[in-house]
Amino acid sequence: MTIQTPLFELRNVEASYGPFRALFGVSLAINEGKVLALLGANGSGKTTVARVCTGLVSPTSGEVLLGGVRVDGLKPFQIARLGVVHAPEGRSVFASLSVEENLVLTFRREFGRSGVQRGLDRAFELFPRLGERRRQIAGTLSGGEQRMLSLARVLVHPPKLLVADELSLGLAPIVVDEVYRTLETVRATGTTLLIVEQYVGHALGIADEVAVLSKGVIAYRGPAGDVDDLAEWLLPHG
Repeated sequence: MTIQTPLFELRNVEASYGPFRALFGVSLAINEGKVLALLGANGSGKTTVARVCTGLVSPTSGEVLLGGVRVDGLKPFQIARLGVVHAPEGRSVFASLSVEENLVLTFRREFGRSGVQRGLDRAFELFPRLGERRRQIAGTLSGGEQRMLSLARVLVHPPKLLVADELSLGLAPIVVDEVYRTLETVRATGTTLLIVEQYVGHALGIADEVAVLSKGVIAYRGPAGDVDDLAEWLLPHG
């Protein structure tokens, strides 16, 4: 029987912010094409895991592997070039530029001048609302629309692994629905997803597996369909 090498893996990872330890021996593995939802209450260490995955926080011990090869010694831009992309909480847009100008800046760097129009077409296919607002200044968009714009900048070229950190935070339910529909579309292209969430409902709807983080430790790992009872007492619902 052949054992599949995970696309992405954390092995006994510990991480700290100065003297404050945030992660204690965290181990996770995600197979190619799958969706792992990392759930937990605020302050449990979820965002630290996301930052470790993309090189924004260096582990104090343990290993981070992509396709079986260690990447924990690489810079964030090097990990991104290998196909691991971080969609952080917040909006991450150039507020003084239009929607289209935000996208053109990214796509010109990623695809070259000749690929910009193709990138724009794909972005507006993923998020039709952005197409309707392509001339609007990004800083005047709603919070949800700015989140869509920041996502469009990284999803037009599907990454190997998308680390989606608290995408539903502060968004209206109808916008969260739209964001998660886009994640389903991205998954269909073959992208593996690590979804970091405080709120359970949407994450369980898309995930194959669930890991629950509590005070920097993995408290539960299993199929998404088996986590409902645990979620009732361990996690807040939104």
